[in-house]
Parts: sequence; structure tokens; C-alpha cells
Amino acid sequence: MTPKPESKVETAKRNSRHLRGTIAETLASGATHFEHDDIQLLKFHGTYQQDSRDERRGRESVGAEKAYSFMVRVAIPAGAITAEQYLALEEIADQHANGTLRVTTRQGFQFHGVLKGDLKPTIAAINRDLLTTIAACGDVQRNVMGCSAPLADADHAAVREVAVALAKELRPASQAYHEIWLEGEKQLSTEQEEPFYGDRYLPRKFKTAVGLSVDNCVDIYSQDVGLLAIVADGHIRGFNLLVGGGLGMTHNKADTTARLAQPLGFVPTAHGVEAVRIVAAIFRDHGNRSDRRHARLKYLIAEWGIDRFREEFQQRASFQLGPAVALPPLPFHDHLGRHRQSDGRFFYGVFIQSGRIVDTPGHRLKTALHQIVARFRPGIRLTGQQNLLLTDLDARSVEMLELLLRAHGVPLALELSAARRFSLACPALPTCGLAVAESERVIPAILDQFEAELESLGLRDAPLTIRMTGCPNGCARPYTADLAFVGRSLDLYNVYVGGGLAGDRLVDLYRADVPLEELLPAVRPLLARWAAERLNGEGLGDFYQRILGRSTPRTAVTGKEQPTYELVQIEAAR
Repeated sequence: MTPKPESKVETAKRNSRHLRGTIAETLASGATHFEHDDIQLLKFHGTYQQDSRDERRGRESVGAEKAYSFMVRVAIPAGAITAEQYLALEEIADQHANGTLRVTTRQGFQFHGVLKGDLKPTIAAINRDLLTTIAACGDVQRNVMGCSAPLADADHAAVREVAVALAKELRPASQAYHEIWLEGEKQLSTEQEEPFYGDRYLPRKFKTAVGLSVDNCVDIYSQDVGLLAIVADGHIRGFNLLVGGGLGMTHNKADTTARLAQPLGFVPTAHGVEAVRIVAAIFRDHGNRSDRRHARLKYLIAEWGIDRFREEFQQRASFQLGPAVALPPLPFHDHLGRHRQSDGRFFYGVFIQSGRIVDTPGHRLKTALHQIVARFRPGIRLTGQQNLLLTDLDARSVEMLELLLRAHGVPLALELSAARRFSLACPALPTCGLAVAESERVIPAILDQFEAELESLGLRDAPLTIRMTGCPNGCARPYTADLAFVGRSLDLYNVYVGGGLAGDRLVDLYRADVPLEELLPAVRPLLARWAAERLNGEGLGDFYQRILGRSTPRTAVTGKEQPTYELVQIEAAR
């Protein structure tokens, strides 16, 4: 059989001289944007070229070029930075971006609105603060997630150490980043420059997380590969190695799927980094390089089967892979509010709507955080829920912190409804080039509507995750939520139901092509049934699964599903 030709992105990577392309030449030119292959290569350096979708049509009508800008993403393993780094990033946002910081669902920071002339100063300033943007995007291991709770115990510390070690192990070795952005000495590209990635890197992005069996705050089942630390008697015994998760799919394409990771086996603690490297190497060597829609690890495992993948893994490993440890459902914690560390001090979790740190009328979050960080100099942890934890505080500092939040109109954790507290949204319009519908800009109003409805039904504090995305690629993890709205086209969404806080099952397509203004009416009958028939403490997704009589969680969802709304309505009439 004649092999399929490689994709255009594969050709671009192979010809890039290890990620150099013509990026440096374009930076030095008067151009407002990059062209052709460089647009793909920029992602490896931590930036996406974007343009204002709000302005696109108007500018086209008068013959003007697009309103180009750049998103710059900072890779922060396990989401841990210092107060000084936070303040420096805040200053970069004010000087070179649109004045906001955005916490990502992978525990990083993003800047939006960076112009091409500010791109190099932005990335250089980030590196001066001992942070980096390399591998925050691109066909490499992305930012490594790790449980961010600063409980100061050995288990959480070990998780962060492994996350940092993984980030270093699979970071691109090419000197291109230093040459282009940091005035490093130019070198000739050689075969030895990327000993692990070679000249083709990975077939697609590769997402890794390190979690704990006592807290799934990193949504470990949605990752390409996860190390789930098995905690027993206060110590980590080793890791369950999970492989093949990934939540992106394409509407109406049955051959694209969202999948949860499945256990491959048990890994001794000392071999955690090696295990992830082996999984990445198998993906590098055997992943699909002709069709980027099928170029994720989950498709390779679906094609091979888990047994063949395990055999390939064992052939490459220096240790024996054991059977995965059976576990009960993983608990979930968002770590908001006041919590005591094991050293007697406190950490405090602050809710950030959709991760956007910005001042708005009556809600001056950015100013509040600036004053708190400048005054108390806490440690900073970013969470996979797009929130921020402030660490190493004494009791008096926590009291003052809460006063400052209240003075700036920032609600405390206990003042939030469950629907708002657990909500997520992707940036979508106007900057994301993949977005077909709104997300971040409309979810506050959507949540206002749902809060009023849930309050009237007596469900204000009932467990509920609402997530919204502007396209089906899954950036805000919609397919593991109780309730998700996924953009189909402008102001039109698919509604999904059936996940939950634990992140261990996938959703059903409940209604297709629902207009924005009809999202609440579309699920109102289900909410009413939930209120009337729910068991004590039962979340919406748990209730939905129960009324369908489903005992086995869904672990894969295709891009073409049959809506279940009619089935639920029939059941309701019985």
C-alpha cells in the first residue's frame, strides 16, 4: 500500500531548520504579520497569530489588511510562580498586550492583543523573569499540569517535582528559541540539535498531567498521558499510567472522537518521567502524520488497541509495567476559599471568571490581586479551573485579603453559586481563529440566567459544571461537564449533558443546533426533573445517567451523535 503523503504542517516542520523558518527575518522587517509556514512554527515558540474577528469584514470591505495581533502563552509547570513573577507578568500585559492576564485551563498564563512589534520584547521580558513560552503550544509536550494545592505535604510536593522534571525532559532542545527571541548566538541546524524530537517533532500536540488519587483537580482522564499518583498511608506508592485521552473532535464527523484516557499499567515512582517519555516516543514514531484530524495519540491507541500499545511500551521500558491499581471514583477539589497548609499557614483560592484577570465596573479583580500580591508577597498557583491560589499566608493576611476582595467587588467562594463556581469558557471570538461562536464574552450572561432558574428550583448549591466553547475542539473540557454548550456556528450551539466534576465520564449530545437565546429553555425540562427527582447530593450529570439507566460511563464520544432529548422527554412522560 502506498503511504499517504504527509500534511503541509509536517512539511513545514521538516523544512524549518528546527523551528527557525524565516521568523527572525520577518521580525526584523516592517511587516505586521507572518506568512505561510512561519505561522505554524510560531506556535512552538509559544505564540499564535490572530486577528480581530470583529473587525475582519469591515476591513475587508475597504481593502485594509486584517487587524493582526498575537496571543502569547507562558508555560508554567504545575502552575507555580512567585509574587515577583506575577507582578512582572502584569506589567508585561500593561506594556505590550491588552492589559489583561488570562489563566488557561492548563495552568498557564496567556497575553492577548500583542502587536508584532511588541512580540520580541514580550517574550524576552517573560524570559528575564525566569519563565518561558517555548512548548506552550505546538506539536510537542504542552505545559505539564500538576495538582496545584499548596498543602506543603510530601505528596503534593512530589507531584510538582515530577511535573517540572517532565517539562524539562521533553522541552525542545533547538537553539532557535534563544536565537530569535533572546539574542542568542546563531548556530547551524544539525541532526543532533533535537535528539528526541528530530526534525518532525510530534504528529500533534501532546498533553500531560500529574495528579493524585485523592484529588482530580487536573482532569487527568482528558490528557494524552497522565501519571496518577497512588497515595496510601500518606505516601506515593507509584503511578497509574493513563493514556489516550483528548477532547477535541469535529462536528458531524463520526471518525473524530473525544476520549477519556485509559489505564496502561502501574509505574514505580522512580520511572514516572521515563514512562511519559516512552509514550511520547511511541506517538512520535507511529502517530498519523498525513491527516491532522487523526494525529492525536487517542487515534493511534484506538487503531492498535491497548494491548498492542502496552507491548510496544514494555519493549522500550527499562522496568516492568505492573497492573494498574483499582481505584474508587476520584474526588475533585477546586481549592477556592481559605485552607490551612500543613505548616500552619494558609492558602486562599480566588475565583476568576473564565480565567480573565481584568477590571470591569463594580468588579476590579486585577486591581485587587495587584494590591494583594504587592502587599503580602504570597506564592501563586494557577489551577486547571482557571482560578488562582495565593499561598503561605498568615491568618491576619487572609482576613485583610478578604477585605480587599470585597472592597473591589470580588465575590468570595462561599458567595458563588455552584453553576458559576465550576464554570469554564474558552476565549473564542473575537481572537481565536477556530471559533465559530461566542464563549467567554457571553458566558457571564448565560450564568446569570441559569442562576436565576436554579435558584427558583432550589438548586443554587447543587453540584453542576457548566462549560462553554466557541468550537468543538474542547479547550474548556466541555465533554466531561454536567452541561456544556459547544459552538456550531454564530449564535448556534450543541448542548451536551451527562459529565460531572470527577471528569471520569463523557457526555451525550442532548440537543443540536440550539440558538444562544434558547439554551436555558432547551434544558429547562431536564432541570425541572432534576429538582423534583434528584437524590440527596446528586449532580445533574449523575441524575441524567441514572434516569437513562446507564451503569457504565461513556469513555468515547464521536463527532456525529444522535441527540438524547427525545429519549429523556419520553422517559419524563412515563
